[in-house]
Amino acid sequence: MNDLSDLLAPDAIMARLPAASRRHALQAMTDALAKAAGVDARAAFEAVLMRERLSGTGMGEGVAIPHAPVIGVTRPIGAFARLETAQEFDALDARPADLVFMLLAPPDRGGDHLKALARVSRLLRRADVREKLRAARGAEEIYAVFAGAVRSDAA
Repeated sequence: MNDLSDLLAPDAIMARLPAASRRHALQAMTDALAKAAGVDARAAFEAVLMRERLSGTGMGEGVAIPHAPVIGVTRPIGAFARLETAQEFDALDARPADLVFMLLAPPDRGGDHLKALARVSRLLRRADVREKLRAARGAEEIYAVFAGAVRSDAA
């Protein structure tokens, strides 16, 4: 598939997440994503926090991609949040993130995890995609950006 619709859980898209901190944003996102993936929310949150402690997941330009392997996840699955107040994710450009794509993956399939992470990263590096995500009016428009963004530049 050329888009990210195979990774993104539609029920785990938050068009306006009023997070008071990075931890709060991660908690809300892991709750939604754990529900979509059918895994324990607390275990998912702890796995994501442990990964965040290793090094920040901010990639710059207001984007962060928190990610972690989680027991019970059968395939890479993602959530997306547009934060009302950007939060610090330790990006190299020191810019806080307002666009956050969380990725959970099976612990025994590291290659799939890395491939999914690379796909998300490649897409979110594009300025046009970031602009569309920031301008989207709701979860359906955000999903449409992820479902069609890669396909649109192939034509």
